[in-house]
Amino acid sequence: MGSRNVVVFEDFFPAMVEKLGAEGFMKELSNGFQLLVDGDKGVITFESLKRNSALLGLKEMSDEEVVCMLREGDLDGDGALNEMEFCTLMLRLSPDLMNNSRNLVVEAILNFYALCQISIN
Repeated sequence: MGSRNVVVFEDFFPAMVEKLGAEGFMKELSNGFQLLVDGDKGVITFESLKRNSALLGLKEMSDEEVVCMLREGDLDGDGALNEMEFCTLMLRLSPDLMNNSRNLVVEAILNFYALCQISIN
């Protein structure tokens, strides 16, 4: 019965993208990053993730699990997650989004192009 009460965040990502669009979804990921970031360092550190893990519903996360989570997303090897690494990790954790990532990239490029055209005119 306990497993039925567990919410897996990746199940919501495709629905969020559909509802918010690529740009809105990325803004939400950015908001999530801001909840977990170490305000002084500007990145998610072991300490900030451990301190804020309750916001993710993971207050019982062991130190080893926190380290593994950081290691999984740490692309530059500095032991912390910057915003790009965090967003990349979140996308990688959602198989449906990974399968549809090409569509997201195309939508983001088209939005960017449209904004450039508006600012030129």
